Amino acid sequence: MNLGQRIIRQIEANGPMSVADYMAMCLFDRDAGYYTTREPFGKDGDFITAPEISQMFGELVGVWCVNAWQALGSPEDFVLCEFGPGRGTLMKDLIRTADKIAPDFIAAAKIHMVEISERLTRIQQETLGKHSGAIVWEKNFSGITSGPLITIANELFDAIPSRQYVKTKGRFVERVLALDAEQNLVFAAGSGSIEAALLPPGNDIAPEGSIFEIAPARNALMQEIAARIHHERGAALLFDYGHLQPGFGDTLQALSHHNSVDVLHIPGAADLTTHVDFRALALAARSEGCKTSAMTQGDFLLAMGLLDRAGALGQHKSVEVQEQIGVDVERLVSPEQMGTLFKVLCLSDPATHVFPFEAK
Repeated sequence: MNLGQRIIRQIEANGPMSVADYMAMCLFDRDAGYYTTREPFGKDGDFITAPEISQMFGELVGVWCVNAWQALGSPEDFVLCEFGPGRGTLMKDLIRTADKIAPDFIAAAKIHMVEISERLTRIQQETLGKHSGAIVWEKNFSGITSGPLITIANELFDAIPSRQYVKTKGRFVERVLALDAEQNLVFAAGSGSIEAALLPPGNDIAPEGSIFEIAPARNALMQEIAARIHHERGAALLFDYGHLQPGFGDTLQALSHHNSVDVLHIPGAADLTTHVDFRALALAARSEGCKTSAMTQGDFLLAMGLLDRAGALGQHKSVEVQEQIGVDVERLVSPEQMGTLFKVLCLSDPATHVFPFEAK
């Protein structure tokens, strides 16, 4: 029985399924989940992440991490943690860069990778090669060693399941997965409602059919990270695509082989995501005593010296290589590509300020 059939059986037995539960089964089911059974990254996968586009991304994140460590007073022992490390490319480029500019940073770092997929863990270990022996892999954040923390994540929160609410007959009720007369999966309006205080301004005048997304699991993880940073000091750098202000809209999407597909088509065979509400994450971090600041990915990479790094990387290289570097820069920072859709959220303990973010 495939995953789609199991989802249908579960709905038959238990009634409509929340969007969050559907996402969780499709992405993380032990036997047929997208991340547990498939190779999503790269040209031969379903999407390409920023670290896979160019080494420059990981290099500049490495520079930021060194700056953050120095802002913390260059502790002799600290934890460097990456959530959802993909194929390990970001950490590989980060380590290489940090080792060149600040060997003491690498010597002081206890590197942890938080990864729930055993298959991806093996790929990360292969990518990191000689470094993997000194790295600790954990299934969840609670296993991370204590001490000052510098943590990074790229496209982590978009894959954490979110709930959807749809305006029906003047009120917002949960959007669920149900079955039609032919036993096909369809979206429907459920009976569960949401507290009005959790809805964005203007919900009373939002038209019928408007959809609001909320992700309690994302906020809970953010609070866990922020609580640790507040109590033991540290900073976090989080990249994802989404919006800086809450609003209405259905952002649930599925990607397969770099193309959008129906989110109900072959559960487990496509990547499912929703846009990240960065304001909600920032509020969750501030509730634990951290300060936060956000900007677009394009602004961050340019502030960190992307153009200078691109020039140095292309020096004495062939015209073809230089042109490719230019294409990669454009893809990472152009408003028409990843530059503005992707945002960067920084959080830190109250005493730590890390360039290029404003202290708030």
